[in-house]
Amino acid sequence: MTVQEYRQTRFTPPEGATEILLVRHGESRAARADSPFPLVDGQGDPELAPQGRVQAEQVGQRLQSLPIGAVYVTKLQRTTETAAPLCRAIGRQPKQNPDLHEVHLGDWEGGVLRIKAHENHPIYQQMQAEGRWDVIPGAESAETFKTRLLRGIQTIAAAHPDELVAVFVHGGVIGQILEAITGARSFAFSGADNGSISHIVVQGDAIILRRFNDTAHLIDQDPLASAALPT
Repeated sequence: MTVQEYRQTRFTPPEGATEILLVRHGESRAARADSPFPLVDGQGDPELAPQGRVQAEQVGQRLQSLPIGAVYVTKLQRTTETAAPLCRAIGRQPKQNPDLHEVHLGDWEGGVLRIKAHENHPIYQQMQAEGRWDVIPGAESAETFKTRLLRGIQTIAAAHPDELVAVFVHGGVIGQILEAITGARSFAFSGADNGSISHIVVQGDAIILRRFNDTAHLIDQDPLASAALPT
């Protein structure tokens, strides 16, 4: 008599779902008090540092063989620069999503956050302790941030059912999206490395987390190194 066996199976996205790779941009140039970042709509817009350009090439090499149906970026140049090697390799033009840009940092835009973090400023300490961006004067609230990010993700998913999409975004964006879909505490996912890949699957209002902070392609990176700040 033949005995029926039931093997473990690999995950298969549900019909109509969209797989989204959330790629954090490469390392951007260092902040300096005497040379603030240029602003776009009031947000810091630094270019990639040399190491960030290396990370962008490594991301492109990692993803170029996948069946990517679309590439999205934000209005900030570090995401477009990071997506460029992949776009060249697969012959696609990136699309800009208006909702997925980084959290607004109010008075601490232009690189000030990095400087205040280095100084361990009291407001930075409060921000970390309370898990809130809006303790910074003029900064965006977590609820407002979350609402526009989930809107952006749903817009992309609705346009690309049954497709794999690469979305080049920011550390704070990845952290907030993953907090929202997992119910995690504030800043629980704030450690996404530059050039890392996180993976979600979107089907309607249901979003599944498949992977966080994959850096296997960043061959020169110490996997135990401290994560950079989320901007």
